[in-house]
Amino acid sequence: MFSDSNTFSSFSVNDLEAAKTFYSEVLGLQVTDNPMGVAELHVKGGGTVMMYPKPDHQPATFTVLNFVMPDLERAVDALIVKGVKFEQYHNEYLNTDDKGIMRGDGHGPDIAWFKDPAGNILSVIGEHE
Repeated sequence: MFSDSNTFSSFSVNDLEAAKTFYSEVLGLQVTDNPMGVAELHVKGGGTVMMYPKPDHQPATFTVLNFVMPDLERAVDALIVKGVKFEQYHNEYLNTDDKGIMRGDGHGPDIAWFKDPAGNILSVIGEHE
């Protein structure tokens, strides 16, 4: 029944204009306005993710978008130059290095987490071979 339906994901932000600027200028995604007063992120493969303003927005406590990159180090360095600050985790489940990268060391992918202007968590994941 749902396998033939058009599907998209969405998440809230507290400032739609700031989010549109971040996703288009910092991350380089195509962002378009939707007549419903929301913004659409256009991702590889033809997918669309909708961002909508929410006055009582609470940042997601989980990763809302994951960007798989062929060269994680290069992607992290490029984002740092653009002012992105990567999250630092040091606990029994996650341990990131000085750049904010969790090294999979053969047990999974390398991952680095960062936040959008609304505080939602995003990640850059190293492409597995």
